[in-house]
Amino acid sequence: MKLVDKFGRVATDLRISLTDRCNLRCTYCMPADGMDWFPTSNLLSDSEVVRLVKIGVRDLGVTKVRFTGGEPLLRKNLEGVIAEISELEPQPVLALTTNATALTHRAEKLREAGLSRVNISLDTVNRSRFAALTRRDRLLDVLRGIEAAISTGMTVKINAVLHHEDDPAALLSYALRVGASLRFIENMPIGTEKWDPSVVVTSAAVKERLTDAGFELGLARERGSAPAEVFPVRGKGLPDGDVGFISSVSEPFCGACSRTRITADGKVRSCLFSTRETDLMELMRGGATDSEIAAVWRQAMWGKPREHGIEQVGFATPSRTMSAIGG
Repeated sequence: MKLVDKFGRVATDLRISLTDRCNLRCTYCMPADGMDWFPTSNLLSDSEVVRLVKIGVRDLGVTKVRFTGGEPLLRKNLEGVIAEISELEPQPVLALTTNATALTHRAEKLREAGLSRVNISLDTVNRSRFAALTRRDRLLDVLRGIEAAISTGMTVKINAVLHHEDDPAALLSYALRVGASLRFIENMPIGTEKWDPSVVVTSAAVKERLTDAGFELGLARERGSAPAEVFPVRGKGLPDGDVGFISSVSEPFCGACSRTRITADGKVRSCLFSTRETDLMELMRGGATDSEIAAVWRQAMWGKPREHGIEQVGFATPSRTMSAIGG
């Protein structure tokens, strides 16, 4: 039986967080001095990660697994975890979301382990602006990481949360030059008690700014359950490519959502914005069988809300930050 909810959506895309820790301090994600990290004993072990993914793939119809964080490259045995999961039958598509600061020397090993896709968080290609946003001067490390991932033949996407003062055209020009796909993501109310909608640079506004900068966007491609609306794009003197827009705030796509999430401490979240969680780690450590874990996971997803409700009166932001939830 698959992960079906009461509205008929089927979750086939698993996002599983490997750590809540991160080596950057992005201003919209966490305080400058960091947070209180989970004790190591409260994190899923390597074997527990593999077991949960195996249950998802074998028993629940998961076809794609994305490893997230925090920063998943802080997980020492990441290559080993990926290699073990890549041997599952049926074999899931394996992807990673990372800030790429430590990717340069690991990209080839990750590819050999079975990783095929990498999503890299990068909001600007301006070095001083990057340092201000992340509170770390690591832009050059990120750019080297992007190039290393591309050189392995992995599919590389760049995820950008645009701010009003940033230049989408410069970011898109860079992505097209190096051969990466770019996705603009609207700023979302995650882990903050006071969220100001005015900080959101809508997808419509980004498209207008790109057009004003001389880029030509074609017709949107078939979307399916993907979060991004993707367009072929052409810029003067640049290779053709594509650009996507994840409009979680201005144009919600909840009706086609196919994602299920597990946090680094082993809790299922049916929705990124959920205020409820179901503890699978406690079940595993309490001796539950795979079938019992699968049944609880199914029940958690059955209760998935129809929509996130950001625009509704009384919307409650998740108590966890994005680094604690997993992207």
